[in-house]
Amino acid sequence: MKKVIAFGEALIDMLSTSFSQDAGDEHEAFIKFPGGAPANVAAAVGKLGGRSYFAGMVGKDMFGDFLVETLAASGVDTSCMLQTREAKTALAFVSLDATGERSFEFYRSPSADLLFREEHFDDAWFTEPGIFHFCSNTLTESAIRETTLAGIAKARETGFLISFDVNLRHNLWSDDQDAFAAVWQCIPQVDLLKLCVEELEYLCAGQDEDAVLNKMLEMGPSVILVTDGGKGVRYVSAYGQGSVVPPKVTMVDSTAAGDAFVGGLLYALAEQSVGPVELKAMAQTPISLLPALRIACACGAYTVTQKGAINSLPMLKDIQSLLTD
Repeated sequence: MKKVIAFGEALIDMLSTSFSQDAGDEHEAFIKFPGGAPANVAAAVGKLGGRSYFAGMVGKDMFGDFLVETLAASGVDTSCMLQTREAKTALAFVSLDATGERSFEFYRSPSADLLFREEHFDDAWFTEPGIFHFCSNTLTESAIRETTLAGIAKARETGFLISFDVNLRHNLWSDDQDAFAAVWQCIPQVDLLKLCVEELEYLCAGQDEDAVLNKMLEMGPSVILVTDGGKGVRYVSAYGQGSVVPPKVTMVDSTAAGDAFVGGLLYALAEQSVGPVELKAMAQTPISLLPALRIACACGAYTVTQKGAINSLPMLKDIQSLLTD
């Protein structure tokens, strides 16, 4: 099985205990949960039994210690996880509406995750090909953006499959145009691109959706995945496309659904030892992606039935019934 390195932010999700259409109408209480999209993906791979690594920086503080311990307990190798006293671990306050949908308020800049630099990438992490995964939250400022691009380049040099979940949080960006440009800058560097329908609409900027997807495919990715919550997942390559409908479940909290989906997918690809060449071959017969996508959908579906992020992610035994439904 290939190793999976998820790079980026690990932070604390302060999750509301209330459900409200307008959280400002009441006093909310919050409970800490480990979170951060790449950290969630690493935990998802680890809990499924994969060779999971998290690369990033947290504070040398109570929250940072908590994150290191939690990821390790989830089966993640934390040898690539650094701690610093120069900044605190980031916080994200998460309010939920009556259906379990989220809204975020980030306490992040400055924070420890933004201090990771190119020199922190150890050559020893890249001695064998694997899967390198990142999200857009490490593109929000110039220094961490350059670090991310350097990590991608180092991984590509050693034959890693590059996975990019756009996972766009507009309130982390000082200028929306910066977000647009930064995401497009990364697309030629990746093999696997995942985005939700809202992110695709944003990146289309009024252009025809299929034309934009074709443009993306011409730039580099072998496979593009477009998610739409419980409505289904569209998979697209230069050779064809299709869709997968996730199992029907009752949603409690959508906090880590996308990360569970990505983690399940990367676990399945790593188990099959899929690298850039193999993914390109699979893209020629897109239906060959279905087994991995079904595992990914089952992971996402299970996770929304639980509250929280890392603690809600499934082990393989938890999704067996969803795979047979």
